[in-house]
Amino acid sequence: MPSHVLDIPANYAAFLASLQERIRGAQVRAVLSVNRELVLLYWQIGREILSQQDAQGWGAKVIDRLSQDLRQAFPEMKGFSARNLKYMRAFAEAWPDEQFVQEMLAQITWYHNVALLEKLDLPPDRVWYARKAIENGWSRAILVHQIDTKLHERLGSAQSNFARTLPAPQSELAQQLLKDPYTFDFLSLGEEAHERDLERALIEHLRAFLLGLGLGFAFVGNQYHLEIGGQDFYLDLLFYHFRLRCFVVVDLKIGTFQPDDAGKMNFYLSAMDDLLRGEQDQPSIGLILCREKNRVIVEYALRDLGKPIGISAYQLTRALPEGFRGSLPTIEDLEAELSQNQETV
Repeated sequence: MPSHVLDIPANYAAFLASLQERIRGAQVRAVLSVNRELVLLYWQIGREILSQQDAQGWGAKVIDRLSQDLRQAFPEMKGFSARNLKYMRAFAEAWPDEQFVQEMLAQITWYHNVALLEKLDLPPDRVWYARKAIENGWSRAILVHQIDTKLHERLGSAQSNFARTLPAPQSELAQQLLKDPYTFDFLSLGEEAHERDLERALIEHLRAFLLGLGLGFAFVGNQYHLEIGGQDFYLDLLFYHFRLRCFVVVDLKIGTFQPDDAGKMNFYLSAMDDLLRGEQDQPSIGLILCREKNRVIVEYALRDLGKPIGISAYQLTRALPEGFRGSLPTIEDLEAELSQNQETV
């Protein structure tokens, strides 16, 4: 008899049989609710493994054996590698409340949940990103990108005068929608780029740009023409936001924010509200995106302006410390690691 068989605990056979029965039951129910049942099944398996480890002192070798037996019993399923069983254990350990798993985490895929475990240490951060993934319908790749660029720290951080220039519900929502900084790591622009180069690049990558702006933005046009006092003016980028129910004017600055940039935006917004704003629209909002900004100068520039304006910086590279970029897995790395665990039911 092989030596490794002697290491299997006495209650192992009964435990394996109960898991097999649970898996078979889940396979039937999964026809109606694949993802929900899969996430709950993985949580339950993880909880059982934790329970056996606490009660019986199971080690890594038992998990390896469990992986072999489950894959043999369910050859059509690819989610029972030893690595994925350890993810299940970590998942159950991180989220001991089954009701929360059912109501929240079962709404996103197993791959989303693994990304939350892999890339975030704090439970509040994991909950925040899980909620955003559900609200915005993020794919796992987009979720990983938003975590890598620290969206939870950037969202709502733009300097603005919204609290003074917009009514309370509108001002709070507008503030929470703006970020600082914005990350345009999908662009490849050098230091010598001009504002028109930045605008052209953002239009060419409009889908990624809209993702960076957030949910609710609809693109209206670039170099949008306004005739004011017999003269021609052109807005860099014009959007409409369906939750705010207003136009959003975006002015691009390849360099450092200057006080007269705010005055120019105030002028644009006055014209927009007269020329384009409809009866059901809220006041137009301006967003100035610049390469750098001084917070004190921004504060003074916005203080006495009457139109709602936000000012944010943008980055052309990932918002991660240089020393960490090589140590964190890329999206491709995670997909390669998880591909062997992909579920097919």
